[in-house]
Amino acid sequence: MPLIHLRDIRKVYTLGEVEVVALKKVSLTIDQGEAVALVGPSGSGKSTLMNTLGCLDRPTSGSYMLAGQEVASLASDERAKVRNQRIGFVFQNFNLLNRTSALENVELPLLYARSLSARQRRLRATELLAKVGLADRLDHHPSQLSGGQQQRVAIARALVNKPSILMCDEPTGNLDTRTSKEVIQLFRNLNQESGITVILVTHDQAVAHSARRIVVLRDGEIVEDTTNYTQAMQVLHSDDLEQIAETE
Repeated sequence: MPLIHLRDIRKVYTLGEVEVVALKKVSLTIDQGEAVALVGPSGSGKSTLMNTLGCLDRPTSGSYMLAGQEVASLASDERAKVRNQRIGFVFQNFNLLNRTSALENVELPLLYARSLSARQRRLRATELLAKVGLADRLDHHPSQLSGGQQQRVAIARALVNKPSILMCDEPTGNLDTRTSKEVIQLFRNLNQESGITVILVTHDQAVAHSARRIVVLRDGEIVEDTTNYTQAMQVLHSDDLEQIAETE
């Protein structure tokens, strides 16, 4: 059984009297332990697809089976439970609490897990910060950390509930090239060593290249799903090449 199985997912937004179709009957299967990059131009539907996969939004129609559970029709509070149990999120802007230490930021999601004591929460958060290379930064606040260190704190926080899926939305968007490479390597290690399914939404071709599978979206549809990076990039940029050819 695949971890993720989307079938004919459609998402329509209503803006006044205008309907905007963000996803057009998208079907996609992702197995446990895969590393998948979702790429496409602005307006392609990749963010909408990520929100659907992450149970942040409910599709207009279609089926979404997550670990054998139909989640497309769940109410918002039920989707929140699924997110908390199965999915960790890493965002471009880190989304850390500025007046809170790295350790406390990582502990935060565990406050909802009443089965853990304060000591257990602190121990787990400490172990994860060590895993991402920040064992010596536990008491530092975000303002005392570099962009790369802040993103590592965000990754540790995303992992603290032991999710099976790590969902990353433009995770290197605010990082320099060297730091981006370090974060990409961290995702690769988590995927290969821990078996976490990593889904990356990105404009960064280096991030896409780090994934073993690339899904290209355009106009709300999947136009390519491949393990061949060169092929994926050719499809991604095919419209640009056609426009250049037309002007020559």
